Amino acid sequence: RAQLVESGGGSVQAGGSLRLSCAASRSTTPGYSMGWFRQVPSSGKEREAVAAIDSDGSTVYADSVKGRFTISKDNSKNIVYLQMNSLKPEDTAVYYCTDGVVAGTLIVGNFADWGQGTQVTVSS
Repeated sequence: RAQLVESGGGSVQAGGSLRLSCAASRSTTPGYSMGWFRQVPSSGKEREAVAAIDSDGSTVYADSVKGRFTISKDNSKNIVYLQMNSLKPEDTAVYYCTDGVVAGTLIVGNFADWGQGTQVTVSS
């Protein structure tokens, strides 16, 4: 199984920016993408898709982050980034990286690996 390690979370004021990184121990399986999801602990809500990026660089975004977040990757280092701009308090969550998003979608397959998560807190 792949090891995924997120970093870059923190606390910012509304309107600010953060850049998350996810280092993977291996390349993704063909047909799957790297992606970012988020979840508010104790909210009772399921993990929410944020963005995904295919092996060819094609990207998919949730409507809630379009125009504000940008996903990118460094194939040579197996690192995926999430640049988050114009942050809002409702972006507050634990952000998780995964290597098991079905390519071209924001749907996670059955054998996805996940990182430990990194906390993002946006204050108003």
